[in-house]
Amino acid sequence: MAELSIIQANRGELQHGVSLREAFWVWLRVAMLSFGGPAGQIAVMHRILVEEKRWISESRFLHALNYCMLLPGPEAQQLATYVGWLMHRTLGGIMAGGLFVVPGIISIMALSYIYAAYGNVPFVVALFFGLKAAVLAIVLEAVFRIGKRSLKNNAMISIAAAAFVGIFFLGIPFPAIIFGAALVGFIGASSGISAFQGSTGHVSGKQDAGIVDSLLGDELPEHARPTVGRALRVASVWLALWLVPVIALLITFGTTNVFSEIAVFFSKMAMVTFGGAYAVLAYVAQQAVESYGWLKPGEMLDGLGMAETTPGPLIMVLQFVGFMAAFRDPGTLSPMLAGTLGGLLATWVTFTPCFLWIFLGAPFIEVLRGNKALNGALSAITAAVVGVVLNLAIWFAIHTIFREVEPVRVFFLAFDAPKLTSVDPWALALSIAAAVAIFRFKVGMIPTLAGCCAAGVVLFLLGVLA
Repeated sequence: MAELSIIQANRGELQHGVSLREAFWVWLRVAMLSFGGPAGQIAVMHRILVEEKRWISESRFLHALNYCMLLPGPEAQQLATYVGWLMHRTLGGIMAGGLFVVPGIISIMALSYIYAAYGNVPFVVALFFGLKAAVLAIVLEAVFRIGKRSLKNNAMISIAAAAFVGIFFLGIPFPAIIFGAALVGFIGASSGISAFQGSTGHVSGKQDAGIVDSLLGDELPEHARPTVGRALRVASVWLALWLVPVIALLITFGTTNVFSEIAVFFSKMAMVTFGGAYAVLAYVAQQAVESYGWLKPGEMLDGLGMAETTPGPLIMVLQFVGFMAAFRDPGTLSPMLAGTLGGLLATWVTFTPCFLWIFLGAPFIEVLRGNKALNGALSAITAAVVGVVLNLAIWFAIHTIFREVEPVRVFFLAFDAPKLTSVDPWALALSIAAAVAIFRFKVGMIPTLAGCCAAGVVLFLLGVLA
């Protein structure tokens, strides 16, 4: 313990004794183990950073996680960026946050090549047939998991129900639902209504456990103290990195070019991705299929299956969407080159803002800790996310289990209804089997995905798939 005290004594410098080289290999290890969505990724980081390496204390880790829960974007990647920034300033944050997504970028790009080149091969179709059923069950499990954590009273249940009705039956845009829920929660908490004053986050009651000694300590590092000058510099650099490519594409190619559409659409998503990947994917899926025509309905499930089985944030599925969008509208480029550029562009405008939110907001957001109105807004957003993810599950179910849908337009209602006579019995059976495996027998995500893919191949070999 004496060594820890000596290391922490000089608060003007970060003398925690962890070199950038050592940090690189630790963050690479974290990235390669980052399967299973944000809960699993956060658990991996906690085990390695808090328990094993003792870089950061329990309280500081949970403090950082609460910051990231307030921000749009993938909280696990932002948490890595935040801790990396605390340890090694901006370079450390870029290294940690960048490494967190690099394995996913490589994996999704490789799978996108295979999908684009061989997606119509019967064997590959059978593989993804099984994958869709598993992903549907995983999304349903996410609804129950998030709902159990966040719907603690009738007010939160009502917000979730209103969000579902709004996005599924009324076609209200996802951003409007999120900001509407935040406003309701903010007003409710400001008015002193107890239903809006609960806690949020991934963490259970164990967060009050004793603080372990750590190399970083719990003092605010000198480089993390907020100043207006530093904030202006950070904002100018990261806004330029994010928006200059977008503006250049708009000026060069116009607003109707596929690359311009990718840049603008996913830049919008980067600002409203509260609640994790499952929440925003409902909106992305509907826009990519119905508004832009980038994907066919079942292909969003294929992309999500890729993201589920590769390391990195689930939001990496957006790279697949960008790839397929440009692949199918390559202009004068070869389809594969256009797809590569489209996928990388979608990834750039999705993740560059995440660094902006951390490097700009983290020093200032500490003063908001314990703010009841802000916590009320976050609680309401989390409740609304349950309704949005339920919409995603039902949308996926309709397009997985039924071969045909028909639009319903009655008064102010606008939604797609399945044709009951078009049910696919094998898709229904496989979806039920996947749900039973996850809910009843608690089978893990990877075994469920592998089993369903194998079942799809078996059905193909038996000749029962059309």
